[in-house]
Amino acid sequence: MPEKVVIIGSGPAGWTAAIYAARANLKPLVFEGAILEENRIKGTLPLGQLNLTTEVENFPGWPYVDAGVMAQFSRSALPDERYMNLQGFYEGKQAHQGKRSALGPEQMEYMRQQAVNFGTRIITDDIAKVDFRRYPFVLTPRETGRTVEAMTVIVATGARANYLGLPSEERFKNNGVSACAVCDGALPRFRNQPLVVVGGGDSAVEEGTYLTKFASKVYLVHRRDKLRASQIMQQRAFDNPKIEPKWNRVLDEVLGTERDGVTGVRLRSTVDHREEKLDCTGLFLAIGHTPNTDFLAGQLQLDDKGYIRWTTPQRTYTSVEGVFAAGDVADNYYRQAVTAAGSGCMAALDAERWLAERGWL
Repeated sequence: MPEKVVIIGSGPAGWTAAIYAARANLKPLVFEGAILEENRIKGTLPLGQLNLTTEVENFPGWPYVDAGVMAQFSRSALPDERYMNLQGFYEGKQAHQGKRSALGPEQMEYMRQQAVNFGTRIITDDIAKVDFRRYPFVLTPRETGRTVEAMTVIVATGARANYLGLPSEERFKNNGVSACAVCDGALPRFRNQPLVVVGGGDSAVEEGTYLTKFASKVYLVHRRDKLRASQIMQQRAFDNPKIEPKWNRVLDEVLGTERDGVTGVRLRSTVDHREEKLDCTGLFLAIGHTPNTDFLAGQLQLDDKGYIRWTTPQRTYTSVEGVFAAGDVADNYYRQAVTAAGSGCMAALDAERWLAERGWL
């Protein structure tokens, strides 16, 4: 028997879709992704991009609470094997103290468990190949290779932030290195401190401008002598007294310690190769995102940036009937956890109504 709903992806969009589909008695099956070194390097491990962040202050419903209360909540809400993924936040030298909001990994574990509580089934594997040209749709997992048939599919594979690939950059991810100013910029470690943004497009200027609300100074590092950003965005950067461009520079190394996180960066000139050190407490990469759509092999329409195209206004419909898209894989503009979750809800409702209209429920 084909599955009524298969969800590919396990970020906020995927789990929200699973919660709604499960509560509608559609018995959703989620492919949450494979736990592989290749996926770790790409940033595509299960639980999505939010699992790579620290405090999540901009998702409604998580005011500051004592860290000890969060530990008790996790112990109560999660089975032992999932609680172990969070244990380091509550015990030992890295334990968080005082009041805080939910951390990204905590929130993702809670979302996952909420979906499980309503009967969602989970397979910890990637979907390597899809066949949307036949119906029911056929999905091929990466590890097992045992195909699954589906009456509807929700693609919620997200978009991974682009990084430079430096070992020092990897070392300080979530400890001063970020790819989302809106997500992390207001955190205490960045307030009234110098910060560095790498990039030269509209996103870099947006990130840098946003960070000036909190930082004492923002260095905008670009490898050329002029920005790629639109003229209005460039003028916005030049008019901001807190933003200082660093022209013809590339990032060579992120500096810091395990205890303090990022303490500075080393830049190299693209003109004469001279080096320069900047003191800072944070590095923000604004060099774009890559939607995780390779496995689709061109079977869904994409926009000019490679994101899945929604073909109907206010709906999560794609170019193939019965296939829906939710979250950052179809959103190159907002890219927030709350908007992803909202579109996950929409996709589940769209799938349910699509099945009902055909008398298949």
